[in-house]
Amino acid sequence: GPYTFSIGDTSSYGDYVRGGIVTQVKMPKHIHFKRLRDALAEPEMMVTDFGKAERPSMLHWAWQGLHRFLRQHGRAPRPRHQGDAAEVVALTKEVAAGAELDEELVRELAFQATGDLAPVNAFIGGLAAQEVMKAVSGKFTPITQWLYFDALECLPEENRDTLLTEEQCRPRNSRYDGQIAVFGAELQAKLGAQKYFVVGAGAIGCELLKNFAMVGLGCGPEGSVTVTDMDTIEKSNLNRQFLFRPWDVTKLKSERAAAAAREMNPALRVSSRTDRVGPDTERVYDDDFFEGLDGVANALDNVDARLYMDRRCVYYRKPLLESGTLGTKGNVQVVIPFLSESYSSSQDPPEKAIPICTLKNFPNAIEHTLQWARDEFEGLFKQPAENVNQYLMDPKLLEQTLHPHNSLYSHNPLYPLFPLGTPSSWSTPFTPITPCDLLCTPFSPGTPSSWSGPFTPCDPPKTNSGTLFWSGPKRCPHPLVFDPDNPLHLDYVVAAANLFAQSYGIAGSRDRAAVAELLRHVRVPPFAPKAGVRIHVSDQELQSASAALEYSRAYSGMCGTHTEPIWTPQRVCGALGVLWDIQAGFWGHPPNPKSLFSVPQSKLIAGKIIPAIATTTAAVVGLACLELFKLVQGHRRLSSYKNAFLNLALPFVGFSEPLACPRNKYYEVEWTLWDRFEVQGLQPDGQEMTLRQFLAYFKKEHRLEITMLSQGVSMLYSFFMPAAKLRERHDQPMTEIVTRVSKKKLGRHVKALVFELCCNDDSDADIEVPYVRYTIR
Repeated sequence: GPYTFSIGDTSSYGDYVRGGIVTQVKMPKHIHFKRLRDALAEPEMMVTDFGKAERPSMLHWAWQGLHRFLRQHGRAPRPRHQGDAAEVVALTKEVAAGAELDEELVRELAFQATGDLAPVNAFIGGLAAQEVMKAVSGKFTPITQWLYFDALECLPEENRDTLLTEEQCRPRNSRYDGQIAVFGAELQAKLGAQKYFVVGAGAIGCELLKNFAMVGLGCGPEGSVTVTDMDTIEKSNLNRQFLFRPWDVTKLKSERAAAAAREMNPALRVSSRTDRVGPDTERVYDDDFFEGLDGVANALDNVDARLYMDRRCVYYRKPLLESGTLGTKGNVQVVIPFLSESYSSSQDPPEKAIPICTLKNFPNAIEHTLQWARDEFEGLFKQPAENVNQYLMDPKLLEQTLHPHNSLYSHNPLYPLFPLGTPSSWSTPFTPITPCDLLCTPFSPGTPSSWSGPFTPCDPPKTNSGTLFWSGPKRCPHPLVFDPDNPLHLDYVVAAANLFAQSYGIAGSRDRAAVAELLRHVRVPPFAPKAGVRIHVSDQELQSASAALEYSRAYSGMCGTHTEPIWTPQRVCGALGVLWDIQAGFWGHPPNPKSLFSVPQSKLIAGKIIPAIATTTAAVVGLACLELFKLVQGHRRLSSYKNAFLNLALPFVGFSEPLACPRNKYYEVEWTLWDRFEVQGLQPDGQEMTLRQFLAYFKKEHRLEITMLSQGVSMLYSFFMPAAKLRERHDQPMTEIVTRVSKKKLGRHVKALVFELCCNDDSDADIEVPYVRYTIR
């Protein structure tokens, strides 16, 4: 099986009894490289695109021919100069004597030798920087040994020789000459006239703005770039969001990122906003806003916002550049109207979650103890304050909580919702009857529901099947005795007490000696396991348990003003970090677990942070901006576009053609997710269409009998509707029906409504049809 392994000769050992922990140790791997002279003759290639696997070997010879041309002439071949390109082809043939060359590929390399594309620089730069990190750290696998990359599909799909002439690609003493040498001056003008929306100004957003400034997107008199992000800059952002500087901390990301990009290229017509994208801001990002765009580039850190923007792009039929990173992993997806599927068409598998029973009762891996510490941290310093604030703001909370049908009431008594007692000074938490018990609970192994009864370290029990309970992945915990002179224990109390003090607006203290003195007067009751409490060995048992959960936590005091929920990634190294050390200790893990666990993975678990690395971000955005060139040129072949997947640690770079949008059919009409029925609500006489006219329109124009009609969650019409209600609605305008049923007024920014239909065809069979865009203004 997958967990089978051998440990060599065990004849010198005694009989195996039980227990023991096996730790996998990754052994170093020695990699040998050829010398440059040998590698030039016998290259080892890393293939980035298996759709053109023959290209790297051709480019290997072509680059050597190009270098010979440079040495002979002291310059690069001129853009689209046929004579220079022919000479490069001849020199390449000399280098690769006897090899079968793709002369057209060599000629394209010569044509673009003076080219300089910011997206290619970003991609190659990201890969090269990661290789430097590998050489310095010895971590991850280096590239063996040559990597060649091309994106020739970015060039015009048709009439290339006509569009890209020597005149079109000649230098113009412009900052874009390197780009003009590749794509010509005509595309540069198109780039300047583009109007793009960048959603997010974090790591990916900063890279996008930098690349947009470098390629000249939105830099013309008719162009524009709009960036939105409601977050402010934190100090931890500075190591990967390079448009920000130390003096930008606490300022708005979108504003500072736009200002930095404008400094890179003063011609960039960029504006910043701080509005979150979502249904609540559709008055801001309305029909006029989206209809004026040429495309959208997502730089988001959550799936819900990505799905929302994807729906917006499908509705307004705008191309979308979607990209994301996770440590050294990254991906790029391009969504092309009427050609490809959308971002929402396929979903990634759900993230692997740690079972609750493992987390509470059997944390056998170091990441389990970190997750436990994170949940404990939220329960101590975040949830109680949020409960108090909700109570103070919502006068009906108490009534709703006490309602017998409330699931919260049925499983949790009311008292755990709120903190008990209110500390009035710094020393208050150290009295025996207040949160000192809370501060010392980590030194008892688990909660009563997870560590009790006969299952003690001194008495190894057996299960119903006769096997030892504490075996396999189940580690037996060991109680820890609280000691104020233990630096680890004191670290936790100092950090936790300061967090409580901050929550109540009390001045804290970092005087460790004074805190230790206070703690010496605190009596911590010895740990005594409870009897009669069952340990659940699976999530099913945990969910089906009928007993109400007991709460052993005392909470920070409830005061008459709002308390501040505390949960920020920067505090992971404080109370949470020490709590992790403690939890790992009494479950038998090695001390200092932070040294054994990767920082990105620990951030992902502890802070729900998707870690970003500057190298991956640069490479991913570079590939996304190469797709931008294709979108601006209007490529219509799906095979010209590339979705990208990479993992710089392996290393791996792969490309695939975007999936075509699925095609549906009713009668002889084919349609995709990009299609819809367009219905003009206002009639020639100025009156709005009624429900009766709407139903008749589809019957006459499309031979469809509407059986149900809805708008959002509101059912406007159905064949089984009571006759009286149907007669009432038949002659009402559509917008009036929507307003009455939804009980919401239509804002002035709403130009059109979206209706969903269920229809029958001429044979009374149910058929699937597109949605309706009902224009009212």
